[in-house]
Amino acid sequence: MLYLHSMGHFHPENIISNKFLEDLDIGTTDEWILERVGIRNRRTILPLDYIKQTKNVNPLEAFAVRQYKNAQMGAAAALVAMRRAGIKAEDIGLLIAGTSSPDNVTPAEAAAIAAELGMEVPCFDLNAACATFGMNINFLLRMQPETLPPYVLVVNVESMTKSLNYTDRGNAVLFGDGAVAAVVSAKNPARAAFVSGGFDGRPSGWTKVGINWDWKFHQDGNAVQGFAIRTTTECLKLLQDSYAAEAGRFIFIGHQANLMMLGNVCERAGIMPQNHWCNVEQFGNTACCGSPSVLSMHWDNLQPGDNIAMVMVGAGLAWAYMMLQVGGGR
Repeated sequence: MLYLHSMGHFHPENIISNKFLEDLDIGTTDEWILERVGIRNRRTILPLDYIKQTKNVNPLEAFAVRQYKNAQMGAAAALVAMRRAGIKAEDIGLLIAGTSSPDNVTPAEAAAIAAELGMEVPCFDLNAACATFGMNINFLLRMQPETLPPYVLVVNVESMTKSLNYTDRGNAVLFGDGAVAAVVSAKNPARAAFVSGGFDGRPSGWTKVGINWDWKFHQDGNAVQGFAIRTTTECLKLLQDSYAAEAGRFIFIGHQANLMMLGNVCERAGIMPQNHWCNVEQFGNTACCGSPSVLSMHWDNLQPGDNIAMVMVGAGLAWAYMMLQVGGGR
């Protein structure tokens, strides 16, 4: 069991609306986007004028104009999580980070985030693309409690828009930027706890989606979406078989790839709209930040007895899932 004391999230201010993408004259419209992926808005660390003028056809140039570094976004989300948990930076004994879109090849992004927060603690990255948060939690679930400090900070950050070529309408409509953080403990109880989880991978498909050496994003959209729908449904049904009969709400939070994919999963698994939490419509696909940011945004809506099934699928191909249960108290 791994206790979840709090979540925090951060999204940059700049909004890439469907109208903005329409005005780029790349062959897309609001109607076209909503019909295919169900996304209305996304957030970006890039200046909107820069995207208009250059369409970011040379992604490496985006590093010089970005308005937030990953460490700044990660620290902002972490401060929210620590405030919600009622703890201070000096209470954290370990920081684990993860990202699909790092600012630095080395050292670990966790080191930059820790320095931004003024922390002198052990820190490392554990990356599995969009499944990163699930892998982070599953890793900690399998650690012996005595080997961990009282509080661990998990931070996931994504700045996917700096890797996008905005002449490619298929990918430009999908992604946004953001950060999420979680304060967890294997020792100090909290009202919410991850009680089980699992993970797996299909490395033979590692070329299907990714960011190459030139920092350009690519994906085989149809193949990846089909894989994501099937794998998410299978993992969700595993959790349903174990926990759906328990008292309280059974809530599903999936990888925020696109609204059509999530709707397909809900239909296959029999998840009612009121029990499906998502934010992809307003924030786009924020890769590894997507599903945990949904949980953070619903933090004040958690109720005693809730069973929250989280499933993340992404590049690698990798996937992870876990069950979060909410007890009594605040």
